[in-house]
Amino acid sequence: MPSLKDLKNRIASVKATQKITKAMKMVAAAKLRRAQEAAEAARPYAERMNKVLASLSAANAGNANAPKLLAGTGKDQVHLLIVATGERGLAGGFNSSIIRLARDHALKLIAQGKTVKILTVGRKGNDVLRRSFRENIIDYVTFREVKQLGFVQADEVAQKVLTLFNAGEFDVATLFFARFQSVISQVATAQQIIPAKFEAVKSDEAQVFYEYEPSEEEILEDLLPKNVAVQIFRALLENNASFYGAQMSAMDNATRNAGDMINRLTLSYNRQRQAQITKELIEIISGAEAL
Repeated sequence: MPSLKDLKNRIASVKATQKITKAMKMVAAAKLRRAQEAAEAARPYAERMNKVLASLSAANAGNANAPKLLAGTGKDQVHLLIVATGERGLAGGFNSSIIRLARDHALKLIAQGKTVKILTVGRKGNDVLRRSFRENIIDYVTFREVKQLGFVQADEVAQKVLTLFNAGEFDVATLFFARFQSVISQVATAQQIIPAKFEAVKSDEAQVFYEYEPSEEEILEDLLPKNVAVQIFRALLENNASFYGAQMSAMDNATRNAGDMINRLTLSYNRQRQAQITKELIEIISGAEAL
């Protein structure tokens, strides 16, 4: 049984930890608002670009001159997995859910005889995946020193991906990230970005026709590389909001658990202290009666 001094030190230690987790929760809550606004602001632009490109790609379906970013290489042998995670931990299951989805996808492809290459964006994903897929990781990007993510960072990743594709290093590229839904809900998502896949146009929108100048092929040649950067940018913003939401929730749970532990330790301390006082009183009374 721990002594009163040990219990007192343990209570002080847990109280100090509780202060840290409470402060981290408040910081995450403050950053979450800005990150959520940025993620929500990027969605309409990405969705509108998806509609335009979906319309253009439908019109060019089966076209022998369609861009490779749309038509693909004609093969499905080499897959590039772009795994975007956080730079830091202490965010519950945020990083692990993305890594688990990417790992399962990689193992499935390997079981099918495919070649898997991995580009990690974020320190946590790189650290974990390197344990099992060290030979598959071809590049690593970190934005740990960047205070606020912008399109510049997304374009940096996109240029790496496009350079690899133009060099014939892979056939299919899939982006892994967490889609932000709420503070307690972040959904690990896999999105194929090369060759481009677009959501089907709704029936009420399918009746709208546009005339493009210059030609549709030229527009696709220009928009498709930009779309890769836009989708990566959206994923980074969604990840950022998801990270702070998950961290806020995790630190709130940690603060509550620390409070429960403090209560249990305090109760144990008081009981042991009372037992010690009672024992000392009994010894004093017994000694007085002996005299």
